[in-house]
Amino acid sequence: MNRKLNYALAFVGIAALSFQAYGQEKEMQFFRHNDQRGVGIFETPVQDDTPFNGLYVKLGGHLTQQYQAMWHSNEVAEDSLTSLTKLIHVNNGFNLATANMNFDVQLEDGIRVHLVTYLSARHHPEAWVKGGYIQFDKLTCLNNSTIDNLMENVTIKIGHMEINYGDAHFMRSDNANALYNPFVGNYIMDAFTTEVAGEIYWRKNGIITMLGVSEGLIKPDVASFQANTHDPSFYGKIGYEKDPEDGLRWRVTASHYNAMKSLRNTLYSGDRGGSRYYYMMEAEQTAGRGGVANTSYDSQFTSGRWNPGMSNRIAASMFNVFLKYNGLEFFGTYEIADGQNNGEVNADGEFATRQYNQLGGEVIYRLGEKEDFYIGARYNSVSGERSVEDDQPITITRIQAGFGWFIAPGVLAKMNYTTQDYGDFTSLEKYYNGNFHGFTVEAVIGF
Repeated sequence: MNRKLNYALAFVGIAALSFQAYGQEKEMQFFRHNDQRGVGIFETPVQDDTPFNGLYVKLGGHLTQQYQAMWHSNEVAEDSLTSLTKLIHVNNGFNLATANMNFDVQLEDGIRVHLVTYLSARHHPEAWVKGGYIQFDKLTCLNNSTIDNLMENVTIKIGHMEINYGDAHFMRSDNANALYNPFVGNYIMDAFTTEVAGEIYWRKNGIITMLGVSEGLIKPDVASFQANTHDPSFYGKIGYEKDPEDGLRWRVTASHYNAMKSLRNTLYSGDRGGSRYYYMMEAEQTAGRGGVANTSYDSQFTSGRWNPGMSNRIAASMFNVFLKYNGLEFFGTYEIADGQNNGEVNADGEFATRQYNQLGGEVIYRLGEKEDFYIGARYNSVSGERSVEDDQPITITRIQAGFGWFIAPGVLAKMNYTTQDYGDFTSLEKYYNGNFHGFTVEAVIGF
């Protein structure tokens, strides 16, 4: 706890020093800014007129703090309550601050390195490298005109990095980086993971294509016991993005991720930052921990989310629509995930898969000459089978409403009201007719 606080306080000092030079910042090529300029940006631009002026190292980051006033309940009968179904008593108050440190390095003309470290996170008490990559948008260093012409529409990314599955991950809160997310918290089924991967993009006249291959694991290992227990994962994206015309900008994409065999795939459990809904729907004790009461926020860092449990095999598809007309925005998500856990079989002893569906839609209206203010609402629902023998899929539904204010390009304050309901769980589970609701105020600094 003290180590986390020390990291956060040290990072505040770094942020203060960085803001002194904010107006003198050099521009980096093919870059998504860490402040308000990065809102509504997906992949980094395929065309960039920023000149290369030699090696440039940019130290940046994010710092985030929340105040939470939320309540939760279930309808487990009093005579059936145990430490596994009785919900933790929660109070109103501040959560521990989270912090990210970003290193971006312009190595050569069109060649850039990106690295993110979580200095303070809900899940990890120590500094933890999220991941990083090298990105090639030009290869002028090869002095080959044919390659130069090809790279006008090609981007290559290689690293242990956040993979580009779907568009929702461009708008999520990544630990302390919550500037791109107009709401507090991410989707119920949070498609985000870091894997050793390579991606190649071809983009021209608004057409977007991407192919990627990854190790399929958040933590790869070459130990012999892992031989023949997992295969590479393959994923891709295709879409079209229309530049603003008469105040209208729009983008549609379809993405697919496929892992045929894995030791522990983490497409829906790869976030090590943690959920924003501290303790919500958490019981007094967590099962499977030797009977020792477990009520720490880091051990229960996924509260409010749902992991479909497809760690062995998964085929997931996400479809996204983004529309922006002047200050009015809409972002929609439809997702289908089909897969299984290790050793999961049906009643006949045959390997079988299950399916989950996720629907998300949010409407934002941005106000002011620089769109410094906004109001918005989001709907998110998940339904699916917890096991191959389930006849009744569970359902989870969330509704959010809130507003935000960019006090400065790198300072955002936002407030949300959130309510989340759990349906079709059994009467002996902590989620039985469960609900949590309330307010969260979040302050974010990015530079």
